[in-house]
Amino acid sequence: MATATRPAAPVLPFTDDPDANVFLGENPLALLIGYALDQQITVQHAFHGPYELRRRLGHLDPARIAAMDPAELEAVFRQRMALHRYPSAMAKRVQALCQVVTDQYGGDASRIWTEASDGADLEKRLLALPSIGPMKVAGLLAILYRRFGVRLPGLEDRLPTWPTLGDVDTPEALIEYQATKRAYKAQLRAEARKA
Repeated sequence: MATATRPAAPVLPFTDDPDANVFLGENPLALLIGYALDQQITVQHAFHGPYELRRRLGHLDPARIAAMDPAELEAVFRQRMALHRYPSAMAKRVQALCQVVTDQYGGDASRIWTEASDGADLEKRLLALPSIGPMKVAGLLAILYRRFGVRLPGLEDRLPTWPTLGDVDTPEALIEYQATKRAYKAQLRAEARKA
């Protein structure tokens, strides 16, 4: 008798570490923490953060992280090499994210999308997460649709029409994505100077 198999988790090539890339696809909380950290540091460093955090803590359990003494978690973020250039602020943000995942989703971050009723509901759930704003939500929607195979009514209508991490499926695509993003930011700065 044949049994149904779960599709293999995607490998998300957002870091220079193959093991961290596998971890991002296997652990939904790792993906969300990577997005929370993806601010004022490289994509590679941000998305390697969850893998390194698990190594330092010995787990990536949202309930245990949420229950940690904030000073203890900050000390973990500050260990060399620091998980972020702003370890104090990011430790607080990750802890807040873990608290929401624990309180609202029973510690299972994948429930954010597996229990969403449609694209609008998924977008609303993602926007309610600490440190996840509209631009990050656009990228997450694209990743969930393109890389995880999430299909919900109305989700396609909410997918971004610009390049996001959801388009990155190889190390070369990541380099191209980063170059496009830098060029876009340079264009915005040039337009701001003209105004």
